[in-house]
Amino acid sequence: MREKRALVPLFQRGDIGGMAYSITNNIVNYLIVIATLSGVLGWPDEIVYGRVIPGMSIGLMLSGLYYAFMAYKLSKKEMRADVTALPSGVSTPAMFVMLYGVIMPLHYALEDPELAWSAAIAACFIGGAVEFFGGIIGPWMKSKIPRAALLGTVAGIGFIWMATQGVFDVFSDPIIGMPILIVAMIGVFGGYLFPGKIPPLVVAIVGGIIYAFCLGRTSIDFSGIGFYFPNPVNGIQHLLSGFAVVAPYLTIVIPIEIYNFIETMDNVEAANAAGDNYNVREAQFADGVCTMISAIFGGVVPNTVWLGHAGLKKAKAGIGYSIVSGLVLGLAGLLGLFTFLSNLVPPAVCAVTYLWCAIVMVCQAFKDCDKKHYAAVGIAMIPPVADYLFIQITGAAGLANVWTETLPVGYSGYTPEVTQSLLDAGVMWNGVPAVKPGAIIIGILLGTMTAFIIDKKLNLVAITALVGAALSFFGFIHSASLGFYPKSPFMIGYISMAVLCFILHLGRSKWFKAPDDFDYV
Repeated sequence: MREKRALVPLFQRGDIGGMAYSITNNIVNYLIVIATLSGVLGWPDEIVYGRVIPGMSIGLMLSGLYYAFMAYKLSKKEMRADVTALPSGVSTPAMFVMLYGVIMPLHYALEDPELAWSAAIAACFIGGAVEFFGGIIGPWMKSKIPRAALLGTVAGIGFIWMATQGVFDVFSDPIIGMPILIVAMIGVFGGYLFPGKIPPLVVAIVGGIIYAFCLGRTSIDFSGIGFYFPNPVNGIQHLLSGFAVVAPYLTIVIPIEIYNFIETMDNVEAANAAGDNYNVREAQFADGVCTMISAIFGGVVPNTVWLGHAGLKKAKAGIGYSIVSGLVLGLAGLLGLFTFLSNLVPPAVCAVTYLWCAIVMVCQAFKDCDKKHYAAVGIAMIPPVADYLFIQITGAAGLANVWTETLPVGYSGYTPEVTQSLLDAGVMWNGVPAVKPGAIIIGILLGTMTAFIIDKKLNLVAITALVGAALSFFGFIHSASLGFYPKSPFMIGYISMAVLCFILHLGRSKWFKAPDDFDYV
């Protein structure tokens, strides 16, 4: 009897809040995926609702159930009932990078939604494999890469892709968007609560849906509800054909998944700090496996352990919220309920959610780093902007039929004539196609070098530059595809940086000195 009383209950009152947190935020991510694939790219419903959404749902259902099992094991091991399951969901930063940095370019380059989807599930599967192996190499990478470089790069992704799009979506429909935005901001940034401790963000989401429906901007449509269970054999066939197509995009997929497994690692460690001693490696393995299974069934975005464990624990959530959330999201995807929600929820509701997430990501990048490393955070944020500029500019140029062929992804494909014509039109283009391939890795490299410079470790700056040279040689950065680039000007540039830093490091105690109390601000 003592053992039973010590185990975490299957469901408790605090699980209600955990369900609201997990289900609501994941639904918003689903709606963003649907809006991008269906609304922007025009993918057919057969792919979006018949493969992508069910695949995502199966992955999330499995992760929710497994994290509940992990919590049960921990409760049994430590003989205590106050264990909270890890929050699981779609990785929002990775989702935006996959949608806009991988899937959108693939769609316009291939002009075939079926083939683009095949490449997308291959990218997702590779991402899951990277996350899985992150459980092996993750702790080593985390100890070697400055936190400012990792968080700064992710903050750049959040700011340029999520925050800007959130603001733009709000002002694209001001009558709907602006009231929703101000209510959400009052709660998120002011900390206000309605009676019964109801957060204004929840009121903004629910009230925004009702408000938009009353104005006739959204509709209730049950026609798409049915049973959508994807064929895994079909998924594996498309997965295999997609590997060859997605190869040039590994420079985007691999670094965002490196971030993803480090995000998982950080969030599990935050759960440990809150009192639940989960095995970090097991959580990373679970994320990787669930992502790979999701891809086999048609999913295109990876899973991760979310932030918020400490808040869920404070609210006395246990394991029930993880079980119920996983089942609800799984069944919603398999039964086509997102066809109903996509017609009912206005874009502004999604916009305020990922605007909030993005701003929190930017703030966290500075909050969780030493003040002296703020410059490293800022510099690491810049390269992801190249992804955004590249896609916007080449998309607009293609729409205007300025060039008859799709503009190349990498640096070498840009003739002086193309570059000059863009510059003559006043476009900020110099260097954009060079930074776009591998922008996430470039951000990590620049942030790492900046942090080591601030720490007076020029020898480590040199080593980082040599890593950049190696990555340039193999085409992980600054190139449209992987390969061998012995004449890469970027490789030469990184080597020259390394040589200079080694020389300056040797003279640090003789002719090249810096005061210990130097402040660059």
